[in-house]
Amino acid sequence: MHIHHLNCGCMCPLGGALWDGFSRGLTAQLVCHCLLIETEQGLVLVDTGFGQQDVQAPYARLSPFFVHVNNVQFNYKNTAIEQVKSLGFAASDVRHIVLTHLDFDHAGGLEDFPNATVHVMQAERDAARERHGFINRRRYRPKLWDEVKQWRYYAAGGEPWFGFEAVRDLDGLPPEILLIPLTGHTRGHAGVAINTPDGWLLNAGDAYFYRHEMDANNRHCTPGLLAYQRVMEVDRQARLHNQDRLYELACDRASNVRLFCSHDAIEFKTFSEQAAPASQVQA
Repeated sequence: MHIHHLNCGCMCPLGGALWDGFSRGLTAQLVCHCLLIETEQGLVLVDTGFGQQDVQAPYARLSPFFVHVNNVQFNYKNTAIEQVKSLGFAASDVRHIVLTHLDFDHAGGLEDFPNATVHVMQAERDAARERHGFINRRRYRPKLWDEVKQWRYYAAGGEPWFGFEAVRDLDGLPPEILLIPLTGHTRGHAGVAINTPDGWLLNAGDAYFYRHEMDANNRHCTPGLLAYQRVMEVDRQARLHNQDRLYELACDRASNVRLFCSHDAIEFKTFSEQAAPASQVQA
């Protein structure tokens, strides 16, 4: 198993360090941290970020509300398909896509991989079909996946993973890849855990947004990301409960679990540099 860290989207909301904690200018730097995993079953993507069609016609596919709030910077080179090709692979080599959830910034590139089977929690697919409310009608964009032919849906439960429910034996995927239900941000939000030779790697998706939310010595979040999480949540109690559980896991050094979220640029840089030179870093 070989893992590449990809940044499949650039978002620069106004507010600088009030969002990302480090930018000195007027705009922040947020990423879409995805994974490309080389397995014996073919390539596996974990989330897709924005896709080629999003770059071509963003307002035909995405909500103008979120395009402007997040100040999305569209660029072909950031799409997963272009990065897959730059690593010497073809779109057809991507056999599976595992989604943390179906938000526009995580599922925009699904149709760039027409041969892939898409794996997602059943509760998330149901929420995306219903699209109740102002936020859900804008976060879930059916045009992003209306050409997807192969879906696999999963329910919460199963043998625990470090005290969390875990969905094991994903159809067609190696046993080292698990879905970890982490509801709150969306109804069917999940993390994706990968058992690597160096220990467990957990893509926590949008279960948290800022690296210091998992900081054992100085736990906090920036005002911009704290407000954004509250706007996007569907269940505050579940979201905060799962954040607390992730925090406990992050602080448990004996677990040997490395966590990252989807949008923190510093986390992305750290994990990318740790993976190099074994994998090609995409920035």
